[in-house]
Amino acid sequence: MKQEWEDRISTFKVLDVRELEGNILPMILHQAESVEVGQGITIIQSFEPKPLYASMEKLGFTNHLEKVSPSEYKASFFRVKLGEKIYPDGSDMPLKPTALLNYKAVSEEMAETAVNFWQMIWDKEESALSQRMKLLLSMSNAVGAGRLRQATRELIKSYALGTSVAELDEIFELFAWNQGIGHFSSEIGPSPLFNAYRLIKEKEKEGLSREEVVKAVMEKFGEANPSVSTLSRLPRKDP
Repeated sequence: MKQEWEDRISTFKVLDVRELEGNILPMILHQAESVEVGQGITIIQSFEPKPLYASMEKLGFTNHLEKVSPSEYKASFFRVKLGEKIYPDGSDMPLKPTALLNYKAVSEEMAETAVNFWQMIWDKEESALSQRMKLLLSMSNAVGAGRLRQATRELIKSYALGTSVAELDEIFELFAWNQGIGHFSSEIGPSPLFNAYRLIKEKEKEGLSREEVVKAVMEKFGEANPSVSTLSRLPRKDP
C-alpha cells in the first residue's frame, strides 16, 4: 500500500553513491542525521542497499525502494521520528559489511547476490539466534579457519552489542584448548584479534563505558587498519 509521503520523494535530497569507494555508510548516516522529521533522503546504489535499512530504521526512518534498472536502485527514506543513535557516526553497530562493496568490482549481479545472501544470514526476521550469538559463533569459526581479520571484526561487533569481558575470557580459553597452545602462542597471541581483546579489557579496567571502549577500539582496529579492513584499496598513483 502506497504511503502518503511517497508522493514527495521528488523533493528529497539525493545521494548517488554508485561510484563511491570505501566505507560510505558513515557519510550516509551523517547526512541522514541532518534530515528533519517529515523530510526525506534518497540513496542511489547499484544494488539494493539492504545493510542500510536497519541503521536508518533506528534513526527513525521508514523506506521505499524503486528498482530503476538491474544496476540502479533508488532507496528513499522518510523520517517519521528522531531515533537514538548509539555511536558517534550514527550507526547501530561498528564495522558494517563493507566487503559487499568489493563484489561491485566483479559485477552488479554478484553484488546483488552477495547482499541477498548477507540478508538471509544476518538480517533474518524472527531469527532463532540473537545477533550477538551469531557474531560469537562467526568469530569462533573464523579463528578455526585462520581468518583472524574476520574474527577481529566479529569480536568488536559482539562486544558493541553487549558481550562481556568475562564471556570473552572464556572464549579465548577455548581458543587455546581447541587450536592448541602452540597455535595460540604463535598465531592468535600476536594477532589484531588478541590485541583488540586486550584493549577492551584495559579500557574497561579504566572505567570507560561500553560506548567509550568501542570508540577507543575502533580508533586502532577500525576500517583504517589494514589488518582489519575488508575494503579493496588500489595503490595510490604517483603525482
